[in-house]
Amino acid sequence: MKKVYVYDTTLRDGTQSEDFQVSVPEKLMLTELLDDFGITYIEGGWPGSNPRDEAFFKEVRSLNLSHARIAAFGSTRRASLTCEEDSNVQALVEAETPVVTVFGKASKYQATTALGVSPEENLELVHDTVRYLKGRVDEVIFDAEHFFDGAAEDEEYVMKVLEAANQAGADFMVLCDTNGGSMPGDVSRLTQLVTQRFQTKVGIHTHNDAGLAVANSLAAVQAGASMVQGTVNGYGERCGNANLVTVIPNLQLKMGYGCVPESRMSRLTQVSRTVDEITNYVPQPQQPYVGRRAFSHKGGVHINAVMKDPATYEHVQPHHVGNRRR
Repeated sequence: MKKVYVYDTTLRDGTQSEDFQVSVPEKLMLTELLDDFGITYIEGGWPGSNPRDEAFFKEVRSLNLSHARIAAFGSTRRASLTCEEDSNVQALVEAETPVVTVFGKASKYQATTALGVSPEENLELVHDTVRYLKGRVDEVIFDAEHFFDGAAEDEEYVMKVLEAANQAGADFMVLCDTNGGSMPGDVSRLTQLVTQRFQTKVGIHTHNDAGLAVANSLAAVQAGASMVQGTVNGYGERCGNANLVTVIPNLQLKMGYGCVPESRMSRLTQVSRTVDEITNYVPQPQQPYVGRRAFSHKGGVHINAVMKDPATYEHVQPHHVGNRRR
């Protein structure tokens, strides 16, 4: 099976969801849960942004993880400072994680409006920050923020941003649908364009504002992406991130990609509900694969057929994802 690297950002992007609050001990519990499930990367937070995340990165070093690599998250340096002078960049190094994920503006509009820098200065910020971190951290992932919106504005410029990260030594270049409004066809076309142009591995990071985060993630993988970023149960700012609880079984059970160890897939429902329990959320009964209603049958015609052969109205067997028939 072709490998897809699963990058979980529940502990960072997921906490952007309204009412999502976790303590440091709870973040450590979730880290162990995700590691045991077989997640490849766990993004622990943004060091330097708040005391909780700083404490997490100190405490997580004591965990004996068997699968996951811990990632610290942050932004490119500020335009007025060097990497050595920027406290946020220094906090990424001081987190002492094997992986650092740094985001930069891929959109010319975002660079000039949100950051207030010229398009050329933005390219320097990306290259300089990735280069600096790559000299001090084992693995650097570059998140190209607003990539798809930026491509709609100026496709040539977003490629220049990726080239800046590529030349600086990024190990992954992640294409971000930051506003969550992209369509699968556009995601597929642009992902294929990037994978054909660059040798560096490509990832996808989608939001669900148009209800397409999972579809866009799958489309990107089909087009050549080998990393999917998302959150357990789709938690995240606004309408949320790509739901890994749906993405993972779709990739592994339906599309033939290896995401987690085969023996761990039956823990999917447990993982989903444990995250809900720790974060004080009520599990969504209609959630695909793991919801209480996912394999529930009420209509008489359906029940009669399922009693003869469950495949008549079930697309996978419930026990494969740790759920049950009702």
